[in-house]
Amino acid sequence: MRGKIDKMDIQLIKLLAKNSRLTYKELAEILRTTRQRISRRMEKLERIGAIKKYTVIPDFDRLGYIYMIIGITIKPGIPMEPVIEKLKMEENVKIIERAVGSHNLVIHMVAPKEMKEIEKRINDLSSKIEGIDKMDITFITDIVKFEIL
Repeated sequence: MRGKIDKMDIQLIKLLAKNSRLTYKELAEILRTTRQRISRRMEKLERIGAIKKYTVIPDFDRLGYIYMIIGITIKPGIPMEPVIEKLKMEENVKIIERAVGSHNLVIHMVAPKEMKEIEKRINDLSSKIEGIDKMDITFITDIVKFEIL
């Protein structure tokens, strides 16, 4: 169990991905093991970075926000790290992903639903990032499925 991920670890992560509020006792009952073993496995998974964060999936619409996914293509020769560091500082940028394909970066961003505010946030973001070749914006209307494993 030292640092290696096994079948039970994967099952544990899948259960938590579906319901991160399960207690160690509940997880132990489902996986037919002890609460102590679950505790040790959770500590290991966190220590080795297999579990990075516990989070929720908010309903952006009910919170008064629009959720956007923005594909960004950076011009050749522009270093990515300074771009990523600038994006990390943006409060409205929630996820930053390196990508291979149509874009170098994919970011997930939220903004209040008012169109002028959305336009302002996108313009502010694009003016702060040097070397943008292309930006493709997709407005997410509903998250119908969200599974990790």
